[in-house]
Amino acid sequence: MLDNRLKKCAELVSGRGTAVDVGTDHALLAAELVMSGKCDRVIASDVKEGPLDSAKRTVEKHGISDKVELVLSDGLENVPLGGVTDIVIAGMGGETIADIIGNSQIDSDSDVRLILQPMTKPEILRKRLVEYRFAITSEHVVEEGNKLYVVIVAEPGFEWEQLTETEALYGFFDADDPLSQEYRAREAKRLAAVGENLAKAGRSEESAHYKALSYHMEHGTESVALQELYDFLDSLYPFALQEKWDNSGLLVENTTMTCQRVLLSLDISLRAVLEAEEKGSDLIISHHPVIFEPRRRICRDDPVYHLICNDTAALCMHTNVDIAPGGTNGVILRKLAEHFELDGEPEPFEELGGGASLGWIVTLKEKIKARELAQAAKEIFGCEYVRMSAHGKHFVQRIAFCSGSGGSMLTLAIDKGCDSLITGDVKHDVWIEANNRGIALLDCGHFHTENPVLWELRRVIEERFPQLDVEIAEHSTDPCRYV
Repeated sequence: MLDNRLKKCAELVSGRGTAVDVGTDHALLAAELVMSGKCDRVIASDVKEGPLDSAKRTVEKHGISDKVELVLSDGLENVPLGGVTDIVIAGMGGETIADIIGNSQIDSDSDVRLILQPMTKPEILRKRLVEYRFAITSEHVVEEGNKLYVVIVAEPGFEWEQLTETEALYGFFDADDPLSQEYRAREAKRLAAVGENLAKAGRSEESAHYKALSYHMEHGTESVALQELYDFLDSLYPFALQEKWDNSGLLVENTTMTCQRVLLSLDISLRAVLEAEEKGSDLIISHHPVIFEPRRRICRDDPVYHLICNDTAALCMHTNVDIAPGGTNGVILRKLAEHFELDGEPEPFEELGGGASLGWIVTLKEKIKARELAQAAKEIFGCEYVRMSAHGKHFVQRIAFCSGSGGSMLTLAIDKGCDSLITGDVKHDVWIEANNRGIALLDCGHFHTENPVLWELRRVIEERFPQLDVEIAEHSTDPCRYV
């Protein structure tokens, strides 16, 4: 009567009390649970009248109407949960199942068992289950035709944690189960194919990430020595390039001096450190140094205090990444070239000697309106607003840019014949000077002009160390709100 998916769900029902079958359709699962003697009572719910009519015919056919309660309900909204020990939600998308659980009134201290069979996106369901404080106690793979399906068992837990993207994809299967091995092998092929397609589309950052995820599905993750990772990053963004006033480098060590899970964040804020703790990260790599000015004391709300307590290392790469060719300004250069046709090679903006420079100057093939440049900047940097000088040039062609806080470079941009300067953190007196000199000055924000480098850092790390679990922090966000 049941297909393999529902058979596995029925098998996993504990039989300790009342079971709920959400999205029951024909009530086949409910009938099986009652007729097999596993459950004395089942609540079968559906969001539409049609499936409930079909369910009614099924229970009447088998003479079990007194043991199966049919409920019209959107998810668990109208389902009475008193005495319920098992909730089965099968045959829906992972996001839909997660929404049903998130909107439910399931007690965090109850002993209810969730048996979940997502048709798509099980990784999203896993991630949100853990965020809802459910512990995933087991996972199973069943075969139906030529397709493999996941069945997840979860119960209320108490520890607050988050899954990384790799963990959410990898799942919690029995490593020795042949079907589980086959499932991961298929997922590895799927992710690799996505990576290849992204590479063909010129989206190298996303391509490298999907290829790394594919590697994780096939081989898992492994630790790398911090020194080995440091040396690799030093070869791309030499720490010797940093400005004299800067403090880039490995600023906080961990006990093992290795890393397996790496979190990337523009700043090592307290929220980023807590995210690293929840995800079990061994290392945070940031752009801005977590230790800059000398500290006379370390308080409990200091991120450095939490890094040490959590045994999380911190590697900070600031002005060396700004100056190195493939760093923050290199990312901006590439994104500008994707939006506009450039005339000739880019020129160094502020030359620092020894072939090093801070920022670039580009010349567009054709003049564009300054407002058009501002609109492109919003897309490039993902910022809600761009501040632009009120009386700058209406048309621009020669553009200087420097990530972060480059307002002090306005005079240099003018001296080098630029029509526009793109940067962040522009002060009032610089705006006045820009209007006096008639240059189109664009302030796209300190955060927004630097944050895109995180995707480039993830790319280079994942290409060199695919065995690492590398994530961009969810809390690497603009520290400001705009009202």
